[in-house]
Amino acid sequence: MRPAIFLLGVFLAAGSCSPDKPSNTEEYPDASGKSAPEANLSDPTKGIGEVKEVKLHSPLEQDRIKRGLSIYEMKCQPCHKLDETRVVGPGWKGVTQRRRPEWIMNMVTNVDVMLEKDTEAQKLLELCLTRMPNQNVSLGDARDVLEFMRSNDGEK
Repeated sequence: MRPAIFLLGVFLAAGSCSPDKPSNTEEYPDASGKSAPEANLSDPTKGIGEVKEVKLHSPLEQDRIKRGLSIYEMKCQPCHKLDETRVVGPGWKGVTQRRRPEWIMNMVTNVDVMLEKDTEAQKLLELCLTRMPNQNVSLGDARDVLEFMRSNDGEK
């Protein structure tokens, strides 16, 4: 029985690794991997969370856009439309022109603290009257969603 449990643990650990996704240290040089919900308080345009800097690439990364679309369809689409239409949450059109990449990623990955302490997130809550749920989105998945948002806003 113990070897079966051990093999299950090894399988689960190996399955959680994804070699086709970039590491957090490449994409987010300031992301320590530790929980830092209060980071970025000195720059409110970046939001509150562990994402302090995002390196954007041009042209857009097509693999990230595909993964971002998939995440959008699974976790975001019920509340957010890709145009200006507000459903439960605001529409996504133009969001990458209105918000910094760090703010977007911190909102996706640290939504509870953002709604509690970030003035821009609080304004959205007042407008929409519904708290965005914590979807437990990883940094890598949030970066994929950001790339999809950039594509949705017409970046190439």
